[in-house]
Amino acid sequence: MTTAPATLTVDVRTRPGAHLIAPLGLSTPHAAPLSVQVAGATQRIVSDPGAAQHALWLMPDADRVRLRWAFAPQGAAYPESLFAPRDSRYTRFADALAQEIHAMAPDGIKGIADHVASRFTYGHTDTRFYDGHDEIPQLCGLTRGSCIDINAYFIACCRAAGFEAGYVTGYFIPQEKRSHCSDMHCWVVTRLNGVVQEWDIAHHLKMNTTDIRPGLNPKPGVRVPMAHSMGLNFPACGIADLKLLAEPMWRLDDGSWARAELDIRLSGYDDLL
Repeated sequence: MTTAPATLTVDVRTRPGAHLIAPLGLSTPHAAPLSVQVAGATQRIVSDPGAAQHALWLMPDADRVRLRWAFAPQGAAYPESLFAPRDSRYTRFADALAQEIHAMAPDGIKGIADHVASRFTYGHTDTRFYDGHDEIPQLCGLTRGSCIDINAYFIACCRAAGFEAGYVTGYFIPQEKRSHCSDMHCWVVTRLNGVVQEWDIAHHLKMNTTDIRPGLNPKPGVRVPMAHSMGLNFPACGIADLKLLAEPMWRLDDGSWARAELDIRLSGYDDLL
């Protein structure tokens, strides 16, 4: 008997005169997109050739845009392009950071993860530690940061130490909700001597521990992967050095960005668990 795939539905309230960009979905060992349906907008597919991934470029023609993905509970290995360094202000690291982290390389990725956790308290802030910089700076004290900020620093530290690391974006649906979440989430994948590990420092900090362990779910729930990497480029629609792509975002006529009002729903939680 064939069971229906899990579905993720994202409804977006239309913003007149703006384009919407959304990821197509990312295949990982834990979940893989099977299809995506769009209602309420004309669409075309655009590509980031360096990251080897695609996105939907949407022009709304209704009051709401609906995107609905079908997901299978497992897919391919993480793509090679996820681990490839990119020349972006979100991925370059400062010399001072490299000098500090190089000395930690013998402690391995676990040691670096613990060090990163010691530099952050979890939380959202209007001003991020890398704002105004052309590279990820060294942090010398405790900093408030979201999963986006913490993982940007973790990636920079891993790469400064010579370890392969990649940045995954998507959605985390917690066990206590099961059917919905409020926004995107991100996590890190490392590869050392062929061994792949996943890390979520932000969720450890939410659980009041700085003893970081590899694994996707220190906080119980399921993850729906959407895209990878920071510093994305979609030349077909004039987008360069986009920080990341996870949830749909508005691109305004003046080239600026605006966050979309989203309703995010999951059906099939147990299938992805």
